[in-house]
Parts: sequence; C-alpha cells; structure tokens
Amino acid sequence: MMSQEQNDLMTRTGPKDPCGKLMRMYWQPAALVDELAGPRPIRPVKLLGEDLVLFRDEEGRYGLIERHCAHRGADLAFGRLENGGLRCAFHGWLFDAMGQCLETPAEPEESQLCKGIKQRAYPVVEKSGILWAYLGEGKPPAFPELDCFVAPESHVFAFKGHWACNWLQALEVGVDPSHASYLHRFFEDEDTSATNTYGRQFRGASASSDMPMTRIMREYDRPIINVEHTEYGMRLITLREIDAERTHVRVTNQIFPHAFVIPMNQEMTITQYHVPIDDENCYWYSIFTSFTTPVDKKTMRDQRLATYELPDYKSRRNKSNDYGFDPHEQATQTFTGMGMDINVHDQWAIESMGAIQDRTREHLGTADKAIVQYRRMLREQIEKTASAEKPIMCLDEAHAKSIQGPGTMDGIGPTQGWEMYWMGVDVKRRRGAPWASPVPAEIADKIRHLSAAE
Repeated sequence: MMSQEQNDLMTRTGPKDPCGKLMRMYWQPAALVDELAGPRPIRPVKLLGEDLVLFRDEEGRYGLIERHCAHRGADLAFGRLENGGLRCAFHGWLFDAMGQCLETPAEPEESQLCKGIKQRAYPVVEKSGILWAYLGEGKPPAFPELDCFVAPESHVFAFKGHWACNWLQALEVGVDPSHASYLHRFFEDEDTSATNTYGRQFRGASASSDMPMTRIMREYDRPIINVEHTEYGMRLITLREIDAERTHVRVTNQIFPHAFVIPMNQEMTITQYHVPIDDENCYWYSIFTSFTTPVDKKTMRDQRLATYELPDYKSRRNKSNDYGFDPHEQATQTFTGMGMDINVHDQWAIESMGAIQDRTREHLGTADKAIVQYRRMLREQIEKTASAEKPIMCLDEAHAKSIQGPGTMDGIGPTQGWEMYWMGVDVKRRRGAPWASPVPAEIADKIRHLSAAE
C-alpha cells in the first residue's frame, strides 16, 4: 500500500510542491483557442493552483498574467483591452502581454513608477486548438512531434471538460485498460452508419464488422496487459484473446507527465491531457486527430456542447444530479446507468473516490500494473527535478524531433503474430495520411527486428 506522504508527493501541484515543480517544467494547456473568441478576449484561468488572467491584445498577442493587479489587488479579469494591453478597471493601470506596467494614470505625469512594476507573466503559444502556457523558469521546452502537433489545423479538433477531483485520478483512468469491460459496457451494439456516432469510443464496429468493440468489451473481460517503457513514457498493449486464431489488440500510450494517446477508431486518435486547476479540480483537454479527411469540427463541437455547459465546460451530468443515473437504463442498456458518454462514466468513477483519492486504502492487482509503473515513474521524475536533473520529455529542439507518433491501434488480429499486425496497421495508416505523418523510428526499428527474427 502507498503511504500518505507518497500520495501527497504525487498529487500536490502548487508552486512549492515537488510535483508542482515538475509540472512547471512542461507546457500546460491553459484554455481552448475558442474561449478567447468574440469581442472581449479575456478569460480568468486557474492553473496549477495559480490565479491568472488570459487575454489577447489588439495586435493578436497572447498574455497570461497574475489575476490580481499589482496596485491594489483588484481583479484584472474585469479589465479593459486597450492601448496595447489590459487595463485595470479600478485605477486604470495598464499591463502588456509580458506583464510590464505601461501606465499608472493617476500618478503625476513625470512619475516613473510604472517602469518598476511588473505582473507575474507566463509565455503562451497556440497549438492544435489549445493555448499552452509555460509556468516554469528559464527557456520553455520544445514540443514533441506528436501526431496531434504535426497534423494541420484542418485535421485536429480540441475540446475540454471539468472534473471535480485531483489530476492524478483523471490520468490513471486512462492507463487502466481493464475498466472498459465494465465501466464502459453497453448491452446492445450500435448501428455505426448513424451519424450520431461520430467521434465516440467503445461504440459500434471499430474493431471488426462482425465483432464490434461493445461486444468485445462485454465478453472478454480478463485482458492480458503488457507495459513497455518508452522514451516518452509508456506503451500499453492490451490483448483480449477471442480464440486460437483471433485476438483483439488495443495499443495506447502514456505521454509523460500527464497525457495519453488512444485510438478512437481506425481513422482517428485522441491525445488527452489532464491538467491540474488546483489539487482538487482538473480539466481534461482532448485533441482529436484525423489521419484521413478533415475533422468535421461543427459536428464534434455541437455533440459536445450538448453535454457540457459553458463557460466552465462542466458536464450536465454530474454529482449534483447523480450523473443522470437511471436504474432502468442500468438494467437494460449500460453497466453504469449513466448514459452513453464514456466521459461521464469516467467522471463518476474518479470523482466518487473523493477530491484526492486516499491511496493508502486501495488494494491493487495484476490488472493495475500500468498504474503501479506510472506512479513509480512519476516519483522518479519528481526526485530528478528535486535534484536539479532534467526529467523525461523536457525536450530541446533536436530531441523533440525524435519523439514522433506514437503508434496506436484497435483491431482484431492473429493470436500468433499480433506484434507485426498492430505495427503494420499503424504504418499503413500513417503512410496514407494526407499530412504525411512519419512512421515513428521505434516502430520502424521494431518491424525490422521482428521481420529479421521471423
């Protein structure tokens, strides 16, 4: 079992916390680009326990600065965008995107006070429909060449959702392959020709026309889980043997520190980040990446806005209404009785653990091997940071180019030779992508190695 000290070490992400110092060495999703659309692009943001305000000035520059004005502490989220910055509504002090005070209008004309005033500010970049912030010290790391960052804007769509619990619970549900057979169990298979299935997981015939994912999850609930450590984190290979000839293969990846990449269907992947708002709340940010046609962003957005409420992106099914629990549905349609959205299923599971899960009381089994190994890796990287060493995935420009992909897949392959099968599927998908995604070097090397062995 885990000690309370270890649990605190991994879950607390404030500026002075060891895990908080680790998190500040990476770019963090701060908001969706869509959140700054409209005539007043100003948005309060809480990130890693810090109260900030995000804005875009008249020149299109993004700023992320301390929310409370350096003058008297008034809330800059109610400020005005003018004269090249954000002006406080209390006394008119003006701050640019770098946090520098430009004007202190109530002071005498000859005053030099503003030159010595600067709000805490962090750099912001736009990438794949998300505004990313770097809250650390020194030069920010380079972005790896993940598929979601390499694909053009037309082939990616980003969305987010709020969960009222610690970030680690959110991440761990994504590296837990066995839960899908229960938490996401559907008692009936779905007609995949229907348009309302666009952009959903564990529904319909993504694996095989005669063996849909819903059936596989129901009938094969004791998967073999393999965990491989990689340069970017971990690869999870989950095998559900159907018979002597056929095995369902699902390949997912954990991208350190707090993301994972999963296949949504044969044409699309999801890269999902789990970002601490504070120690008891987090956002998941999902980037949907298409390897074939451009993403139908309107359909994706409309589907999700039917489920999530703006401006905070909270699910309409939540703790306050028992996540829409329906006992009749639980008896006849879904294992949870909480609707068809698997994000709601995940939300119930991790929020029901409490704001911060008490891991001193849990009992882990063989199926939890990925969670055990991720926690060990997280503690190791926290220790590295405390010793002033560079943790994994804190990349320079040259190294960032070597982190590609990563490979994912979901399908039914041969029971003997599934290794070559899944890599072949991934390579074929990449080579057919209109945006010419490269085959990750580690996959190419493995294919050569396995081919030589045969």
